[in-house]
Amino acid sequence: MASNTELVIGGVTLGVRVKDGVVLASEKRVAYGYTILSKSAKKVYVLNERIGIAFTGLVGDMQTLAKRLRSLIQLYELENHTEMLVRSAAKLLGNILFESRFAPFLTQTLIAGRDSEGFHLFSLDVLGSVIEEDFTAIGSGAPIAIGILESEFKKDMSIEDGVRLARKAIMGAVSRDIGSGDGVDILIIDSASMREESQILRGLQA
Repeated sequence: MASNTELVIGGVTLGVRVKDGVVLASEKRVAYGYTILSKSAKKVYVLNERIGIAFTGLVGDMQTLAKRLRSLIQLYELENHTEMLVRSAAKLLGNILFESRFAPFLTQTLIAGRDSEGFHLFSLDVLGSVIEEDFTAIGSGAPIAIGILESEFKKDMSIEDGVRLARKAIMGAVSRDIGSGDGVDILIIDSASMREESQILRGLQA
């Protein structure tokens, strides 16, 4: 029998870091076991003009963590008159998750962005472990998506190629994983800007 954590951390969310940017992407389905609860959930969030965050898990926990981390980053930058490093934001969220380990937030998390040290992508588990990655995927569709990323990722690919690869990996998971589907949200961070793209999926694979 599946645990409660396994039931709620469905879907697929992924990140790809390339030479000139970083991409976060997720599908839009929310499922509990074999029941679809929503087809329009947002799992990718902007924290500020340089940093984004993406999740799988309970939507309420996602929204709470995104709002809390956004506020803490703003407070830090106002008090210190300097930009928070992406690594520092990831470690800050890791501390929040670890402090809540006895009543955990039911999420898996990716944080990505740019700072004075370059582009970064970090993954965090339920207990706040922080690991820097070139590419990664989380959620029930991750085994399918990671196979596509593993076979096609190249560090020197362009940001446009990174977006295409992220979309292909999401679509691969959507076509095979019952917990994934209905749409794709993508956050693209390059050296000059941050932009969001969204697509609604229709047909059998949605």
